[in-house]
Amino acid sequence: MKAKTAILLIGALAACIAVLAQVPSGREVVKPEVYASLDPAGRGSSFQIAVVMKIRPGFHVNAREKSEEYLIATDLKAALPAGFSSGEVFYPKGKLEKFAFSKILLNVYQDTVILRMPVTALADAPLGEQHIPLKLRYQACSTELCLPPVTLPLDATLNVAASVSAAKPAHAEIFGKQ
Repeated sequence: MKAKTAILLIGALAACIAVLAQVPSGREVVKPEVYASLDPAGRGSSFQIAVVMKIRPGFHVNAREKSEEYLIATDLKAALPAGFSSGEVFYPKGKLEKFAFSKILLNVYQDTVILRMPVTALADAPLGEQHIPLKLRYQACSTELCLPPVTLPLDATLNVAASVSAAKPAHAEIFGKQ
């Protein structure tokens, strides 16, 4: 009898491990890419940093304007180095969707979403390649379960030139869709 119980427990444990192995982490569900609208950006020029969130099919993340207080909203923050200033991040409208685990419609992002941050390279911005550290926080969910919240460190890399006249538009495929 003890042998049968032990075999059943081992089988149940193996089944649980197999199920958990199939659940992705939040880092695997969203693939963010970072772009700057100017390359180079000239001192004194204003530009945008875009974070393109590619969300795995079958999953969503909560929009910035969350439907319930307990939900974790998508959030983008920058640790601006000296020589740069920024404005408020633009978060697109989410889409209201119904999920089995909620009695109300939830405001979510699915597929691909672009977050945009306005930035200015000040007159004293350092020249050459510069890095603006970013933090992207979100919580990914499927129709059945929500994964733990994730905060990803990202890096916006851009080149700074001495004058505004040197600034050149970049990534029209992203910044042309405004």
